[in-house]
Amino acid sequence: MGLLKKKKTTKPLRTGGGGGGGGSVSALRPAQTAKNVPCIDTCPSGTDIRGWIQLIAQRDKMKVDKDKAMEDAWRLLVNSNPFPSTMGRVCPHPCEKDCNRGLKDGAVSINCLEQYIGDWAIEHNLALEKLEGEDDKSESIGVIGAGPAGLSFAYQLARRGYKVTVYEKHSKAGGMLYWGIPFYRLPADVLAAEIKRVEDLGVEIKLNTAVGKDISVEELNSKHAAVFLGIGAHKGRAMNIPGEEGSMVWTGTDYLYKVNDGENVDVGKSCVVIGGGDTAIDAARAARRAGADVTILYRRTRTEMPAIDSEIEDALKEDVKLELLVAPVEIKRGDDGKVTGIVVRKMELGEPDDSGRRRPVPIDGSDYEIAVDSVVAAISQNPDWSSLEAINPEGKWLNTDEHGLVQDKLWAGGDVLNLGLATIAVGQGREAALALDATLRGKPLPAKSKIPVVDKNKIKIDFYPAVDRSERGHRPVDGWLSSPDEEIAIGLSEEQFLQEIGRCFSCGLCFGCENCWMYCTPSCFKKVDGASPGDYYKVTLDTCDGCSKCADECPCGFLDMV
Repeated sequence: MGLLKKKKTTKPLRTGGGGGGGGSVSALRPAQTAKNVPCIDTCPSGTDIRGWIQLIAQRDKMKVDKDKAMEDAWRLLVNSNPFPSTMGRVCPHPCEKDCNRGLKDGAVSINCLEQYIGDWAIEHNLALEKLEGEDDKSESIGVIGAGPAGLSFAYQLARRGYKVTVYEKHSKAGGMLYWGIPFYRLPADVLAAEIKRVEDLGVEIKLNTAVGKDISVEELNSKHAAVFLGIGAHKGRAMNIPGEEGSMVWTGTDYLYKVNDGENVDVGKSCVVIGGGDTAIDAARAARRAGADVTILYRRTRTEMPAIDSEIEDALKEDVKLELLVAPVEIKRGDDGKVTGIVVRKMELGEPDDSGRRRPVPIDGSDYEIAVDSVVAAISQNPDWSSLEAINPEGKWLNTDEHGLVQDKLWAGGDVLNLGLATIAVGQGREAALALDATLRGKPLPAKSKIPVVDKNKIKIDFYPAVDRSERGHRPVDGWLSSPDEEIAIGLSEEQFLQEIGRCFSCGLCFGCENCWMYCTPSCFKKVDGASPGDYYKVTLDTCDGCSKCADECPCGFLDMV
């Protein structure tokens, strides 16, 4: 990027110059120092959000046409995350939480921007590329599971010249992205397009191939120099209550798997879903599309529900009901074994538990029964270790070091470590791939960035014009259930996209506003040829009198006085 970071210069105090009045002038001098930013710091997949946004936002200053800027931005984005169109739809965007634009008129809609540029890349048939200067490697790498962690890991190694084979026990790649998210949220063709690009890079995906059954763990270890485990957590957790065993009761993961596999699942006229997470919301909305009246039972209040709030709101628009502060006690069945109802117990909130949420406490004598035809228990899920006992005989969550290493030759990431976001899985896959590459090549392991986050107090928000935040649109609500698999959310228009791109403050990185150049009386700042984000001016300190006007007027916190 050509960033300049000037060391502190020891100079005698001078008089006159830009300080005015002939008095003493500070020996401090301006330093161009790129800072980390909240959006990048909180992105689980490690994406350079500011970087790819500013490649588009600053295209005119860099004299780059829009399509070239879009492609450059996409390539910078997929350097960390090969699935922007997918993650732009399903990630709950923690990057936006502390966006400094929120101090003015709302955080930048990073998630919407990511979806737009991902969709644009699919429409323009952009292909993933191997890294320049990377030769083909002799080592073969195996991956168990074609979910976000495994595919991210495979992609990062394939672009570095490794031969990678992914073993997937299901008939479709994508892991929980495919089997656990309804198509109205994540269209199957979008996910398939981004997975195909990984395959086109040279990654071989063997579907319907269960490790430990169709190929032994021993054979896998003999074929590959290293193995990555990314099997996710597809096994729903049971409620352990009477009446649970039998027909018309499913775990959330089992139910969504059947729906996405095209099975016509009969849930009856009324269905109860247990849980407050994203899987519970997805299962409830899927059951509504099957024609059932659906009620979600949750043992805490709406405030404690971990599901994405917008998804809860959309479920309510589809007439999904919420019954809060209740927990299941027993499932009732008739003489014929059919579900007739569910007994629940009222709860009240006590002290916070390990999750930080207030613990639900049962209220004695408060049981009551709800008539229902079917039950979906979406309370949690675990990795399915069946056939993989040779790797994990105890069937517990795996532990790794900070780079994803479990033990010699075995690496892991994603929900096999703990339940988390799909973007966390992408980041863990990438981290493990970079560490494995370094290990095999005898190089130092990747170091964590220690660049400090920009001080939000140094962002001069009044410099930037007020612009309303652009939000996703939606199809009319009355058509959601009648077209059950059609995507509900409508992405940004091109006009909205470019306007939203322009809302980014470029915190901590020069964007060529010219304030330093205009306010510098001694003309220390010289424009550079071939400008790029962070590199618009070079500083000549010989004429600087330390007046600090440049740093005082820098709106993005890029300039410091040192």
